[in-house]
Amino acid sequence: MEIILALAIGVLTSSGVWLILRPRTFQVIIGFSLLAYAVNLFIFSMGRLRVSAAPVIDKSGEIDPLLYTDPVPQALVLTAIVIGFATTALFLVVLLASRGFAGNDHVDGREADL
Repeated sequence: MEIILALAIGVLTSSGVWLILRPRTFQVIIGFSLLAYAVNLFIFSMGRLRVSAAPVIDKSGEIDPLLYTDPVPQALVLTAIVIGFATTALFLVVLLASRGFAGNDHVDGREADL
């Protein structure tokens, strides 16, 4: 499971960086979103990957920290998803406004010479 998660983080990161370097604004926005998803997966994986483990500690009996997952990365990722959605929506509004003013969607505002 750890190898699959590491590969997913690597693929999302490399795809995000490749899209950020593209000349079109929409591709840059999608690249930032993919990079944000990679960071979210990385933060989520820092809380330890455990199946069927409670994120909250019971008060009954002796407490063994190895039986529980860390709830802080889960809360951070949930907050980051909401913030990422809001910034993506803001970027899309700015994209539409700049396309209306400039007439194209290139990052530098100029058409590329082919």
